[in-house]
Amino acid sequence: LMAAIAAGWSAPPGRALAVCVPYPYLVQAQAALSSTPVAWGAQDVSEHASGAYTGEVSAGMLVEFGCRYAIVGHSERRQFFGDSDPIVAAKAR
Repeated sequence: LMAAIAAGWSAPPGRALAVCVPYPYLVQAQAALSSTPVAWGAQDVSEHASGAYTGEVSAGMLVEFGCRYAIVGHSERRQFFGDSDPIVAAKAR
């Protein structure tokens, strides 16, 4: 899928494309897209910068890995996990 997306994307002026994948697939996305014009990112990020939050991935961890993008405020996170406006704002910060 990543190869097909990269092969089919031709960036128009002023446009960019990023594919955000679940955490277990970040390594594959990074490998598949690193030499293409398609960026990659995570499907979520923790609102906590550090601490014992089992299962959470902080922005610092993602940046350390080379990730530049993460989705925050997605309707599914809001509906099923209760991500409120303050939580989304904390994740964005």
